[in-house]
Amino acid sequence: MKKKLVILTGAGISAESGIKTFRDSDGLWEGHDVMEVATPEGWHKNQNLVLDFYNKRRQQLKEVQPNLGHQILAELENNFDVHIITQNVDDLHERAGSTQVLHLHGELLKVRSTQNKNLILDWSDDLFTGDFDQNGHQLRPHIVWFGEEVPALEEAIDITETADYFAVIGTSLQVYPAAGLISYTPATTPVFYIDPKPISIPNIRNKVETIAKFASTGVADLRERLFELEQIK
Repeated sequence: MKKKLVILTGAGISAESGIKTFRDSDGLWEGHDVMEVATPEGWHKNQNLVLDFYNKRRQQLKEVQPNLGHQILAELENNFDVHIITQNVDDLHERAGSTQVLHLHGELLKVRSTQNKNLILDWSDDLFTGDFDQNGHQLRPHIVWFGEEVPALEEAIDITETADYFAVIGTSLQVYPAAGLISYTPATTPVFYIDPKPISIPNIRNKVETIAKFASTGVADLRERLFELEQIK
């Protein structure tokens, strides 16, 4: 039976494919205040601005490709039962070939009804005011905005609690509740932390191996380390 490898990914792995991200330091995402484009309040204040913002993000996504980091994680399914829990809203993990991907913060290529959160549709084109669900309700981006619940969190916790190996890639561990997932790993589970500027992880009981590299090169090191531990040639 393959060992279960659970991987939490963040903006850093997508950034290497050319997807710009916001950082807490300035609160800007593609030049926009995140409070304007990533909160329920921003949606109610200026719906057209929010729709235009995500339309541009959707178009940008069509212009980028998975990078080596995404590809290696997909290839690891040959040797491990790989579960990716991602904070990213792009589909680069799936396009690289990963088959078990859980999106904590929603998906850019989906929309949902403003009245029924469970009515979710695939959507690859622009979304406008006047695009309604089957019951005549406006559709919105299928994105978990700041201040909203994270519906996939319980599933993510369940996955993490049974990890044989756990890796954190390209995330600053500053955005909660995603950053708190690491505390649900079994005490004996080795944790690998890949980030070019790693921080100390507070209140963690696990043994942590830090790989101070960008995602794509760091993932190659992770693969080598896992192969070594499992004696895979």
